[in-house]
Amino acid sequence: MKLLRYGPNGAEKPGLLDATGALRDLSGEVDDIDGKTLHPQILARLQRIDPSSLPAVDGEPRIGACVSGVGKFIAIGLNYHNHAKEAGMKSPAEPIVFSKYTSCINGPYDDVVKPRTSTKMDWEVELGVVIGAYGKYIEEKDALSHVAGYCVINDVSERQFQIERSGQWVKGKSCDTFGPMGPWLVTSDEAGDPQAMATWLDVNGERMQSGDTSDMIFSVAHIVSYLSEFMSLHPGDVIATGTPSGVGMGMDPQRFLEPGDVMTVGIDGLGQQQSRVVADA
Repeated sequence: MKLLRYGPNGAEKPGLLDATGALRDLSGEVDDIDGKTLHPQILARLQRIDPSSLPAVDGEPRIGACVSGVGKFIAIGLNYHNHAKEAGMKSPAEPIVFSKYTSCINGPYDDVVKPRTSTKMDWEVELGVVIGAYGKYIEEKDALSHVAGYCVINDVSERQFQIERSGQWVKGKSCDTFGPMGPWLVTSDEAGDPQAMATWLDVNGERMQSGDTSDMIFSVAHIVSYLSEFMSLHPGDVIATGTPSGVGMGMDPQRFLEPGDVMTVGIDGLGQQQSRVVADA
């Protein structure tokens, strides 16, 4: 299934895409696309519904972030061999873990706001992993059974805040709107192998990133298992699993985002998002 949320910001309704790509309303079945809905038993019930029996949604409503009520937004740094090489760093021995505060979550077509003091705003296409079943101390062989599905994430980053202003990465990763998510959450049964997905990102129509999740240093299963050693994972938690090479910071000369730039971000099978950069008021 391709699950999504549509409608005005803060008043989204749950929906799904049928086989023809038409938007269907799910609000008669579930309240939202959130941790409660992503429980395996609820997803199994939704999969038994004939999409043609659901009301069609007319027009082209705004599409919101594909998951609501995210408890933890966890991210993994330097998780592609080619990105670590681009950054001039050795591949890490263990996953590098940081957080994006949930207030950064943004719709897949909403504007991304450049902070007033930003000078080095960057892009990062990432495979998003959405937890569907609670787990702690999860064995790697069982890890993917805890995943409800996958989505596109743009881990927008302000490099000066992240690297040059001391402290943790979180303040360069969590600015408002720095977490476009969606357009859809594609359930695990439909998404296929998370280590065989092509990823890409364009800025103003120019290809900047072109990668494949097969280049990950740590697989999705390993990341889920690893994180569960340190914290319980709950339905609706989201993990951004790292980015391939091609970020602005790694270019020579470096290139960063300015108001008016448009990022188009996609992963094969998971859809694409498009965000325009605007200046903060």
